[in-house]
Amino acid sequence: MPNIRILTTKQLAVLRRYPTPTVINAIESFGVRDRLSGYSSPAIQCLFPELGAVVGYAATATILTNQPAPPKRSINRKDYWAYTQATAKPIITVMQDLSESSGGAYWGEVNSNMHKALGSQGVITNGTVRDIPEVRALGGFHFFASGVHVSHGWAHLEDFNRPVKVFGMLVHPGDLIHADQHGACVIPHEISDRVAAACSQIDEAERPIIHLCRSRHFNLDELDKLVSPEY
Repeated sequence: MPNIRILTTKQLAVLRRYPTPTVINAIESFGVRDRLSGYSSPAIQCLFPELGAVVGYAATATILTNQPAPPKRSINRKDYWAYTQATAKPIITVMQDLSESSGGAYWGEVNSNMHKALGSQGVITNGTVRDIPEVRALGGFHFFASGVHVSHGWAHLEDFNRPVKVFGMLVHPGDLIHADQHGACVIPHEISDRVAAACSQIDEAERPIIHLCRSRHFNLDELDKLVSPEY
């Protein structure tokens, strides 16, 4: 994977102003990847859309939820906690449930408090979550998941600091993630410091179209002049 480029706090704050669809449009303008990759499928659910967009660097892990953990664990949980804490800030935890179907929620009030203390702003998981009111009350901790589960089943940590795939989106440790109520995407590091400016250009290009459509002077000839031939 390419070298990780760490953006400044100001650069990250500007990126956070834009919705994820605009960020994806901006990424497309650079032609650095296929238009059908790098973002989540419609199966993702944003449990706390009121929190707006979140931007951060991926701390990755895998879990199993539909079978018991072996008596001797393959990894040490303190090593995982230390890894999360050491990930570039701000952090988004990206966790793949390797189970064929979710046996229960790894994420609830306890894990959310633990990960917030470790510096994470939230989780993107193809697994499930629970304790929704308690986590909402925690404030500022995002849940992106496949759904809500009443039980924790056999949920346990399997591995960490490795590539994961959630909702069709491949995520490497340290990838820059942008997510909101629409879904999530990976911002390629090689263009990460230019994406915000591209978002601004997209907004500027779209504004005259929207203004015309809302105007009493709306007409097809003017619309045809403003809309790209690629549309």
